[in-house]
Formats: sequence, structure tokens, C-alpha cells
Amino acid sequence: MTFDVAALRAQFPILDQQVNGKPLVYLDNGATTQKPEAVLNVLEHYYRTVNSNVHRGAHHLSDLATGQFEGARETVARFLNASREEILWTKGTTESINIVAQCIGRERLQPGDEVLISTSEHHANIVPWQQACLATGATLKVIPLREDCSLDQDAFDQLLTERTKIFAIGHASNALGTLNPVQEMVAKAREAGAITVVDGAQAVAHFPVDVQALDVDFYAFSAHKLFGPTGIGVLYGRRELLEAMPPYQTGGEMIETVSFEKSTWNQLPYKFEAGTPNIAGAIGLAAAIDWFNQQDREALQAHEDSLLVHATKQAEAFDGLKIIGTAANKVSVLSFLLEGAHPADVGMLLDKQGVAVRTGHHCTMPLMDTLGIPGTVRASFSIYNTLDEVDRLFEALEKVKTFL
Repeated sequence: MTFDVAALRAQFPILDQQVNGKPLVYLDNGATTQKPEAVLNVLEHYYRTVNSNVHRGAHHLSDLATGQFEGARETVARFLNASREEILWTKGTTESINIVAQCIGRERLQPGDEVLISTSEHHANIVPWQQACLATGATLKVIPLREDCSLDQDAFDQLLTERTKIFAIGHASNALGTLNPVQEMVAKAREAGAITVVDGAQAVAHFPVDVQALDVDFYAFSAHKLFGPTGIGVLYGRRELLEAMPPYQTGGEMIETVSFEKSTWNQLPYKFEAGTPNIAGAIGLAAAIDWFNQQDREALQAHEDSLLVHATKQAEAFDGLKIIGTAANKVSVLSFLLEGAHPADVGMLLDKQGVAVRTGHHCTMPLMDTLGIPGTVRASFSIYNTLDEVDRLFEALEKVKTFL
């Protein structure tokens, strides 16, 4: 199978527009990816022809909706190499991590215990653990960075002790693009007896993820960073841990029996899915996964790698530009600063030229404080971006320099 980026782009209608009189160059994929026609059509078809509540319905539309909804769970399970009972629907990665922090962290942590995270974590993989530690008397420990913004593995080995009860790590940094050696780190953490949690929000759209090979206890991701809709995410959890956990929320669907004296809980995965779920979102995510799997994944990954290599070479040659995060292993993210310019001003002037990037701290304020910077300009590339768009980014940056 050959890879034709023009043919791929044609499947994303939003890319064919102008912004401020210029062709759109969308380089904010770390925040959210665009959606192909295959996903948009499935969402429209669901609402036009199937829309109904799932489970227990005594009519045809409910049966159709339930079949598609549970079929989507099967699709995600295959995507991660898990069983369907281990796939929980959530609002996104943030809620997924909060579920683990609330239902495992607050249940199992006690004074003297430690939670180990890294300096480069997204706020969604910091604040829930902070709160769990505050509630239980446990201590939050942080793995420092090397000069290239990769994690200091020697420090990790020293920080990981028998007191470490939970190890929570991002598969890839949203702010820097750094790809962490998760499989090796998870293996060490499990050997130390820690429960392992991986934030995969920035990983699943870039390379295959196999939770069995990773041997991780929990893995979380969001649909909207995988060409799917917003408001839907996934938490994979090891079955024995999910069965031992208390429910995150209570109400309808997650119950087995209810009386005024007591209630009992439904079987997995429904025990963690109180209320009417995001049915269309789950079906849309399955459509995104099906579409993604139909592509030549190796070719897509090679294309993304070429975009990052091309962008990095131009950045290194660009006078007054400093790359933030130079680890050897990265996903397709280029974070940088322009000498004498605030990131917000750079982003605004790029937008005037039709180039969409993200600026600021990227929900990694502790990381930015550690680096001693206010934030960065972040260009994050996806499979539908082109080498020409990379060139357009740097042509626009030349004009930004003249403006500033």
C-alpha cells in the first residue's frame, strides 16, 4: 500500500479552507486532531437513523444503538489488545486518570506511601495525584529531566522504592513530544510492587499501543486526539483491579439491584458507567479506529517522522529560534521560542497568516517553571500535514520576526 498525503487530506473537509485570506495550515494536532469524512458520516448517520438509548430497550432502535455501542467497545479492545470487560467509556483522558486516582489512589494510599510521576506530566496526570496524596497523607515524588528534556532514568531508579505504590507516566509529552521508555519503566515499577498508570493521550495517534506488551495496569486516551469526536475517552484497566475498585459514580446503569436499604453493583465494565453514556461518541471513536486501521500505519508513521525531521532542520537553521525539548525519541511535536518574542504574540501573528499553532504552558505549568520559561510555541504535526506546510510555518515565522 502506498501513501498519498493529498488523497488522505481530501478526506478531511475542514482542511480545505482559508483563514485570514490564507490557506489553513493546521498544526495544533496535539490539542485535537481533525476528523475524516468516515467519522463525520457515521456520526450523522447515527443521529439521523439510529438515535436511541442503549441497554434494556424494548424496541428496534435501542437494539441497533446497543449493538453499535457495544461493538465500539469491542473495536477499542482489539485496538489496545485488551478484553471488552477491561474497556471503560469516559469523557476523556482527564476523567480516566481521575477515576484511577479516586478509586485506587484514595482507597489504597496511606501515610508513608509515595506516588511517582514525572516533571513533564500534563496537569491531568499531576493534580489528581496531588489530591489523592492530600486526602491520604501520601507523598508525591517527581522524576527530573535531563538537559535534552528526556526523563532522568538514573533518578527514576533511585526514586522508585518499596514505598512507591502508584507510578503514573505520560507515554509521550504533549508539551515537548518526548517519547518516554514506558515499557521498561512500567516493568521496573511493577517489580517494585507499584500500580502503573499510563497517560496515552499523545501516543495512540502516532504508533500502535498494546497494553499486554506494556504490561500496564491502567492506560488512558481521548478520542479527539485520534481523529474521533470530543467528549469521549477510554480507560483500560486490568480486570482484577477493576473488580476490586469501588465505583467512581453511582446512579443508573452501574447498578445490579437497588433498595432503600442498600444497592449492589453491575458487572464490568458497566460498574463504572453511571448514567446515559456518550453513545454517538463511542460509535464515532470506533469509526475513527476502523478508518485509521485501514491506512498503512507504517507509512503514516514514517510520514510523521519526516515532518518532524524537516521541521527540526529548519528550526535549527532559523536565527533566533530555540527548540525546547531535544530528546532523541519524540513524537511529531516541535516546541520552540523566538528570541525577544512572547509565545502568545508569535501565535497571534502566525494565525494572521493562516498557520494554527498552540502557545502557552500547554497544561504543563510545573514543566515550564522547571525550564524557567513562560511557555512555548508548539507546532504539532499529524498524518495529513505536508512538507510544504512545514515550509509555510517557517516562511510565516520569518515575517513574524520582521513584525516583532
